[in-house]
Amino acid sequence: MIRLAEHSPDIALGFADEAWWSREKQPALHTWSEDQSLRLVEQKVSATDNEAKAVACYGLYLPALAQMLVRFVAGRPVSSITCAFLAWLLAYLGAQGKRALFMIWDNASWHNSQIVREWIKAYNRRVKREGGCRLIVCRLPSKSPWLNPIEPKWVHGKRAVVEPARLLPITELIQRVCAYYHCDMLEPLAKPDC
Repeated sequence: MIRLAEHSPDIALGFADEAWWSREKQPALHTWSEDQSLRLVEQKVSATDNEAKAVACYGLYLPALAQMLVRFVAGRPVSSITCAFLAWLLAYLGAQGKRALFMIWDNASWHNSQIVREWIKAYNRRVKREGGCRLIVCRLPSKSPWLNPIEPKWVHGKRAVVEPARLLPITELIQRVCAYYHCDMLEPLAKPDC
């Protein structure tokens, strides 16, 4: 399937996952300097700070294009937001002329839930009738993050956007992440009203 996607310009191969971007927790860094090494100052969100301690986002890594597509979440990743992310992703790829997305991701409960499985089936039936970008999901074995090439992308991104000596506001953190991955800063996905 990977070879088919690599040789077909109208099929996209992508690796998907979610990441949390913490305002407090600093990533592990290794630095070299002739003067002195970089020291990260431990950050704490004060009790009077109304912003969240962390923000979550969904991402899709497209290795053939060396591109990351990122969408932040209002709240936490749940099945209904996963469906909204998939809808946005497939509309984006459909507009790029892709007729299928082979998407590889893990077995998180919000990926494998009945709501998401039913949404994918209904979506693919509609695409078969009306046209668009189909979704073919391939799941990774449980507890195998090293098999997903998006994981190192998240690690490098966290190291690149870190602020050693101050607490970043959520808006600035999101701006830095979007700038690092060269993606548009879009409205965060929210849980739809059912």
